[in-house]
Parts: sequence; C-alpha cells; structure tokens
Amino acid sequence: MSEKRTLGLLFGGRSGEHEISLMSARSVVSAMDKEKYDVVLIGIDHDGRWFAGDGALEAFESGEPNALEPVILLPEPTGGWVYRRHGEKSLEPMVQLDVVFPMLHGTFGEDGTLQGLLELADVAYVGAGVLASAVAMDKVLFKSVMRAHQIPQVDFLALESEVIVSDIERAVEQTEELGEYPLFTKPANLGSSVGVSKVRGRSDLVEGLMEAAQYDRRVIVERGLEAREIEVSILGNESPEVSVAGEIVPGDEFYSYRAKYLDDTSELKIPAPIDDVTMEEVRDSARRAFQAIDGAGMARVDFLLEKTTGELFLNEVNTIPGFTRISMYPKLWDATGVPYPVLCDRLVELGLARKAQRDRLVRTFGGDA
Repeated sequence: MSEKRTLGLLFGGRSGEHEISLMSARSVVSAMDKEKYDVVLIGIDHDGRWFAGDGALEAFESGEPNALEPVILLPEPTGGWVYRRHGEKSLEPMVQLDVVFPMLHGTFGEDGTLQGLLELADVAYVGAGVLASAVAMDKVLFKSVMRAHQIPQVDFLALESEVIVSDIERAVEQTEELGEYPLFTKPANLGSSVGVSKVRGRSDLVEGLMEAAQYDRRVIVERGLEAREIEVSILGNESPEVSVAGEIVPGDEFYSYRAKYLDDTSELKIPAPIDDVTMEEVRDSARRAFQAIDGAGMARVDFLLEKTTGELFLNEVNTIPGFTRISMYPKLWDATGVPYPVLCDRLVELGLARKAQRDRLVRTFGGDA
C-alpha cells in the first residue's frame, strides 16, 4: 500500500458560518479513510487565530479552543509545515501537511483569501482556487460574469451598506424600482442563507436591508419568484462531472439557515421531478457556470425554476458547499453513484492534481532565449 498522506482539515473561521463549518468538518473527518490519511484537525476561531491538538473539533464545539495549541501556516513555501507558536516570536515545527481540506464556509475561507494563503504556502488544497472562490462568493460580480456567458439570472440590484445605513429611505426607493414585492435581500458575500430575508412590504424591506448590511459592505436585492429550488453537484477540474439534479422543498418559507442546518422539515427530492430536457439544461448550465469562473474540485450549483413559465435561472455557485448530514452536495453524489467516503477521497486527489499542474509552471524567465 502507498504511504499515508497527512491531511490538514481546516474548520471554523472568521465568518457568520463558523458553526456550520464545525458541522461539516465533523462529517468529513468521520468519512476520511484512516488507512490512507493521517488527519490533522486545525480550527480557526472567530478572531482568526489558528489552533490544533487532541480533541480540536470537540474544543471548538464546546467553545473552548484556547485550551489547544496555537499554530500557524506561514505565507511562504515551507513545504507544508504547520508551526506551533510559542509567544509572539518563537515557532516550532509541528506537522508537515501533504494536502489541506478547507471546510470553511463564507468569508475568510470560501472567498479566495484562504486560497491565497495556501498558494503562497505552496501546499496542495481541495477545491477552487483564488479566482473562482472570489468570483463565486461575490454575488454581484458572479451575476455579472454569468450574464456575460448568457446564463440567465434573476433581476437584481446592488447597494452599498453605507448608503443603507446612512440613508435608508433612499435605499428603499432604489430597491422598490426593481419590481413588485416579494423581494429578497442578501449580503453580497456570504452563504448558507445567513442574513437573507424574504420581504413582502416596505417595513420588511427596511429590516431586511439593515440585517444584510450587518454582514457585508454590499447588499444585493433580487426580484422574488414563485419558483422551485433545483440543485446539482459538480466534481472535477478541467472536465467536471455533474450529478443528477435534486429539488429542495423548503420546510421554512424559503431554504433558510434553519431549514438547511437546524431541522429536518425540508424535503429533498432526488432525482428532481423534472423532465429530461430541463434536467439536461440544469446540468449543462451548471457545467458552463463552473468552467466560466475556472472552478476546481467541487461546487454545488443552485437554480430557480419559475413555476408559471418553466424558465430556469441560475442562482449561485457554492465552491465549498455544506457537508453536513442533511447537505445536498454529498446526497446528490450518493444518488449519482459516488458514496461519501469515495467523494472525499476523489476531492483530495483533485486537489493534488491541481497542485501538480502549478508545480509544472515556469516561474522564471532567462534572457538567453
């Protein structure tokens, strides 16, 4: 058997999705093949401090990460070494990672910032790179890219949070020009339905805008649709595979944070009860969107299928989708014939393959050519 790889599983983070990350990490660590991987658990607290040690996940789940060892990954090519921190000036090598599996949702984990650190550290990692992560995370930029590739989007408006806070009346007037209620207000850079509100009138709109403005410096407002929620999962690098599509019938008014992670009232229909033409349109659009942002490794792609017209709109691409026990990403792959442990293993191999590509690039240029 080949030599075991040392895999660093990163979780937590400086995000409103910190707790979701812990749930995802719990599922991933239980699925990794212990014969193939030595898994090193590394948690990042709400202040951005890195910790590791025995019982790291349990310590974060109980809110006591300070009992763990402070660690750091330096932004320079040190061969994947993670160092123990002794005070502010002393570092001690702790473990050398072959590959990192980021299970950090939201800002400072899914938005390209962490991916930039891993690139600087020259270590292999699972999932999308800097560009794809940043574009997919920013809903405003993402929708602009999708429009450029002629992938239909719901009508939307972007607002600066400073404008919302300083002149809410102006923000409301601008928003109402988008169309009739209901509308959806969202932070431009966040996921898992954190900060998302369905607003049915002006008073709701004020509350929704102010809530979304707490989470990001930009807010996006989308026209509401009477729509079915269709999702597919993607696995791969240059030649991505697309799973069978599934449908979510939310137990809440929409597929909210609570419906996603805190209860089992939402119904998941896999495969989605849609005709073959629509199924292929969903899968083709998902593949095109993934390739348009230069995706890698994994993504969950979400669509809205308007009930009255049957028109399909791409909603978003999640480059680090949820991996909890009720998450759609692994469920869709399981239904497509890729069970959870195999899925995790393939994601690691895709991350290593992307690193091998980077290593083949020429980074110097001589003057003798």
